[in-house]
Amino acid sequence: MALVDLAVIGAGPGGYVAAIRAAQLGLQVTLIEKEQQLGGTCLRIGCIPSKALLESSHIFELASKHSSSHGVRIEGVSLDLAAMHQRKEQVVAQLTEGVAGLMKKNKVQVLRGTGRLLAPGVVEVLTADGPQRVEAKSVLLATGSQAIPLPFAPFDGKRVVTSTEALSFDSVPAHLLVVGGGAVGLELGLVWHRLGAKVTVVEMLPRIAPFADGLMSRMLLRSLKAQGMEIRTATQVTGMKAVADGMQVSLADKKGAEEILCDRVLVSVGRKPYIEGLGLVEAGVTLTDRGLVAVDSKCQTQVASVYAIGDLVAGPALAHKAEEEGMAVAEGLAGLPGEVHHELIPAVVYTHPELAMVGKTEEQCKEEKLDFRSGKFYFRANGRAIAAEQTDGLVKILADAKTDRILGVHIVGPGASELIAEAVMAMEFGASAEDLARTTHAHPSFAEAVREAALAVDGRAIHA
Repeated sequence: MALVDLAVIGAGPGGYVAAIRAAQLGLQVTLIEKEQQLGGTCLRIGCIPSKALLESSHIFELASKHSSSHGVRIEGVSLDLAAMHQRKEQVVAQLTEGVAGLMKKNKVQVLRGTGRLLAPGVVEVLTADGPQRVEAKSVLLATGSQAIPLPFAPFDGKRVVTSTEALSFDSVPAHLLVVGGGAVGLELGLVWHRLGAKVTVVEMLPRIAPFADGLMSRMLLRSLKAQGMEIRTATQVTGMKAVADGMQVSLADKKGAEEILCDRVLVSVGRKPYIEGLGLVEAGVTLTDRGLVAVDSKCQTQVASVYAIGDLVAGPALAHKAEEEGMAVAEGLAGLPGEVHHELIPAVVYTHPELAMVGKTEEQCKEEKLDFRSGKFYFRANGRAIAAEQTDGLVKILADAKTDRILGVHIVGPGASELIAEAVMAMEFGASAEDLARTTHAHPSFAEAVREAALAVDGRAIHA
């Protein structure tokens, strides 16, 4: 095989985006993927199917519980779980086929098989037709991550499951125990709660969404509990075993130990990089103490021709973070100044209400002894939110007390995943709270809450 400019191992959001961007810039690219569908975990069995189920379950809940307040009376609402899963798979198929089409459009060669480094610039791909060798000027590792099991309860795919299996339950469990109060556990827990399961979320740390600002974490906790989810923080799972009726799980908190019985256990306590069989040692690529691939600010490993991005390297395991790193690597290889501002990567929990954030939390500002001011605005005073009956939550903006430069923006509320983009844009350009406050926002809109929070930084909120 002829020498290519870039070989990408892994066709997830980071890998396929890097391949497209490199091809746009005139590089010859080979994309290596072991699965038949392109798109990686996020598109096939993660971000996209989970959002499809969140949308479908939200519609089911609206129709069965909340439509009457709008003057819409619906009787005899029933769940067709098989049809819901079918729609989810159609969404995934449409997007994976779209990615395949983008590869053809951009003349990216796709090689199906498992890739591993034989040496710097040399990749062996185990295909259905046998091993093939790819020689490349540069190699990008973008193989993603996999779920971490509990040490005393390995995944069995039926009773103790990862998010992959939890996206495809063939029936609604009577009682689902979720271990881990992060984004994955909360989102999938909410899906099955809406569809009729009793859901218990167990989080070892003192609060859910522990990466978030403390106030926002508490707001989300209160809202999810009000919807009927059982959430237990500062509680540890100490053991579990299969019994005739399901799984017996041992819990421990400051009050003592107890046993609870559930049908299934979703373990979502984190992910680890997928590096097995990549040939890192043979190629001279080193790992960090945490088992991540060691890279510099340009995502370059100690081997000059080998790069790594996404869940393989330090930082949050987020698809959009991998995308940005992939684009930066491609642009760097083409001689452009590719760069990622990791401190401005937003994080989102797609529950209802949503949680979104970018920048520093109030706790971080205090820990760093920063002189800051805070502005808050609650959605209960927002006209659009009242009209939509979505008044849970608030927007909170943190700004430097002297320069007024925005340090962090935190949102719990309707459309938070969309509203946060404005904050990221503002912070990318070094905007002040005053800049946001003087930006005209359409009325009525959820986005007005962002402006009001910016006004509140200086004590000038109009509708508070």
